[in-house]
Amino acid sequence: MDNNANVFSNEKLTVTYEPHCCANAGICAKQLSDVFRNSVIPWIDLNGAKTKAIINQINKCPSGALKYYLNQKDVA
Repeated sequence: MDNNANVFSNEKLTVTYEPHCCANAGICAKQLSDVFRNSVIPWIDLNGAKTKAIINQINKCPSGALKYYLNQKDVA
């Protein structure tokens, strides 16, 4: 994946953010502020919560601006 400012990854998860789709409801930052941070760059820190909690929060995004993909390890 290219080095896009709106793509955030860790070992388990890749999160994408599409600012042009964002409704700015603030649900992500209000409900999971250790991951979705308003005053820090980069504003998404995937080490701020467990993967399941991040996925649950992304699924609550009313605009669909946040999406996730599970990173799979290659099996030889």
